[in-house]
Amino acid sequence: MTNKIYAAILLSTVSIGSNAWAQAAGDQTASADASASVDDIIVTAQKRSERLRDVPVSITAASGEQLLKQGITGPNDLEKIVPGFTYVKSTYGAPIFTIRGIGLYDTFVGVSPTVTVYTDQVPLPYLAMTQGAGLDIERLEVLKGPQGTLFGQNSTGGAINYIAAKPTDEFKAGFDLTYGRFNQIDTQGFLSGPITDTLRARVAVRREYMDGWQRSETRPNDTLGARDFTAARLLLDWDPTDKLKFELNLNGWKDKSETQAPQFVAFSPSRPFDQGGFTDSFDVIGDRAPAPNKARVADWDRDADYQRDDWLKQISLRGDYEILDNMTLTSITAYSDFRQYAQTEVDGTDFNNVNILQVARVKSFSQEVRLAGDLGDRIKYTLGANYQDDKVNGADIGLNYVSSQNGVGPFRYNSFAKRGNQKIKTKAVFGSIDFKLLEGLTLQGAARYTDQKRRFSGCLADGGDGLLALGIQFAGQIAGGSTNLGAPGGCVTLDDSTPALLTPETVRRDLDETNTSWRAGLNWKANPDTLLYANVTKGFKSGTFTLIPAIYASQFTPVTQEGVLAYEVGVKTGFFGNAVQVTAAGFYYDYTDKQIIGVKGFPIFGNLAALNNIPESRVVGAELEATIRPFEGLRLSGGGTYVNSKVKGSFITPDQFGVEVDIGGDAFPNTPKWQFAGDAQYDFPLSSSLEGFVGGSLTARSSTYSRVGKNADYLIKSYALVDLRAGVATPDGKWRAMLWGKNVFNKFYLANMSHQMDTVSRNTGMPATYGITVGYRY
Repeated sequence: MTNKIYAAILLSTVSIGSNAWAQAAGDQTASADASASVDDIIVTAQKRSERLRDVPVSITAASGEQLLKQGITGPNDLEKIVPGFTYVKSTYGAPIFTIRGIGLYDTFVGVSPTVTVYTDQVPLPYLAMTQGAGLDIERLEVLKGPQGTLFGQNSTGGAINYIAAKPTDEFKAGFDLTYGRFNQIDTQGFLSGPITDTLRARVAVRREYMDGWQRSETRPNDTLGARDFTAARLLLDWDPTDKLKFELNLNGWKDKSETQAPQFVAFSPSRPFDQGGFTDSFDVIGDRAPAPNKARVADWDRDADYQRDDWLKQISLRGDYEILDNMTLTSITAYSDFRQYAQTEVDGTDFNNVNILQVARVKSFSQEVRLAGDLGDRIKYTLGANYQDDKVNGADIGLNYVSSQNGVGPFRYNSFAKRGNQKIKTKAVFGSIDFKLLEGLTLQGAARYTDQKRRFSGCLADGGDGLLALGIQFAGQIAGGSTNLGAPGGCVTLDDSTPALLTPETVRRDLDETNTSWRAGLNWKANPDTLLYANVTKGFKSGTFTLIPAIYASQFTPVTQEGVLAYEVGVKTGFFGNAVQVTAAGFYYDYTDKQIIGVKGFPIFGNLAALNNIPESRVVGAELEATIRPFEGLRLSGGGTYVNSKVKGSFITPDQFGVEVDIGGDAFPNTPKWQFAGDAQYDFPLSSSLEGFVGGSLTARSSTYSRVGKNADYLIKSYALVDLRAGVATPDGKWRAMLWGKNVFNKFYLANMSHQMDTVSRNTGMPATYGITVGYRY
């Protein structure tokens, strides 16, 4: 341990990494406004540089300095500053992002999300790729509502844009070093500057380490949850001529952290004893008491290895050519390679009810070409095309599990694999136009046509010992099907019409879809500091396949694309010389064919996992954000969101316990009706060479359910979290030291609840943490 501490400290003094406090040179598209204040931040939400208050879209934006002060290092922390955004870690660890109720809960990392994430307009098309997105950030932009016309079809909830700090014209360097509870050691630093008159570089590295914060309920000296994460980025900006510019981005990360174990809540056998459930789990965990309401207490299998081996490698090249003074051609080419290898405890006990090993590989190539400019002072336009080619391979492997249902008839099995491969090709053309009708009054229109083809192959496979194959063969014989036997390790999925093993064939499915996203808007610039706008937007999320324990081939029937028709009105304004800045919006969404993972009934086996579309839903809500500077040195900011989601009509589906429920009238899972995020900081002089500051933030949300059905076992209660900070800094910003605490009142709260195999389990949020951060900028 000592060697790791020394190595981390050494790394912090010589490494190159994140610039959260530096006054870095901005994205070349915003270079003219690089000195803009936080309150007059420049954004590229419409793929051009504009003041935040001039963009007729609901946006939460934050500078890199603000993110560092509040300890926000990745998308999982965005609830602290983005009202309406929720982050959930699925049962197997895959991240789920939801904005204003629009999200898809799925345990597989290769499922297309409803919220897209970009770094400098380069896509991170699957949310598991986004862990390193917060490295060395100049600013963050979170766009709410469908963004399909400019950002693609899988952005019905919104889009998250990270803007990396760019290479500078002068030499700059810096580092940050954090030490905190659980032996947390985070180091980050950067080097930036010119190489030649036309070539500039910036290199950044972040290294995070923390001991395990969870304690085993049955083995108090056993811990889990260690953090071991490294991210790096190299940026090269080359300006061969005044009209031609290139940006090369080489980045990646590696995660060797341990997965989190859930807490055991209740014993709930998937197959009751009187219906043939096997007795092993009944005998061991049938009378087990629920875990206490203490965040650190959990349990997991004694000898299992829960260390991840995940990584991402990405390369992108952007080129901008100024064809005319008012016309620019832009090309963005990117290739991403992601690998996951992670075992997760699912049942929350030291009994091996179920452990899942997730193995996945995603390779994604994307190309965008667009032409943007203006025609006089009345028309601004963008025309472009996209192409994306993804290969997604994955397997969820059940390891030596013992449950009430791991058997068919007299045959027992203790391992299985869910396999699935997809090839996805997406082509799109898009365009947008802004037309100034009158001085201050602008009409906007945009559209995108998308053509996507998905090719899927997958199956439920025997665990390698032939035991599952024997059981499935027995079931097929009962159903009057073939007596052929799948090979050990081979596919055992049954054909629905004639229950015969598909071995050695896998199930193959195609999904070809097209759609046209569009947006129409009218905005009025009443005065330089006030904007009123109204938008109508249609967006789509692509249909999808996922990994399912498919005993029957029809379980691989995909969900088709879902659509959101969004109506929004809003205002952005300032008062008292912009000492008070306010943004407000009201919205209504018509939501069709919402995608969910549910269950369907099948012969012999009863309720099995399957994808479903909910025909009709709706979301109605409002949000308010404000920044107030009542006097010099004090800054107050905060925002709240009200989201009322509802399934329209009647929709009957079995819940995770196999009980049929009508979810008509229910709110969406993982969608709190109320959310609030606020922050305050006061800066004051201590001497001519030293300044002090104190600050804090509050995050609060109302209750929600983690799954459909409003079952009490899925209830996530409301909670509020408080973070505090205090420190000193030099007036020129070169040195800063900060004491901080997160969840300072050690609030016990839940992040997720689920039912898998024979247990109801829950994932807790982090307990109180605290530490010190020091930084230096040259």
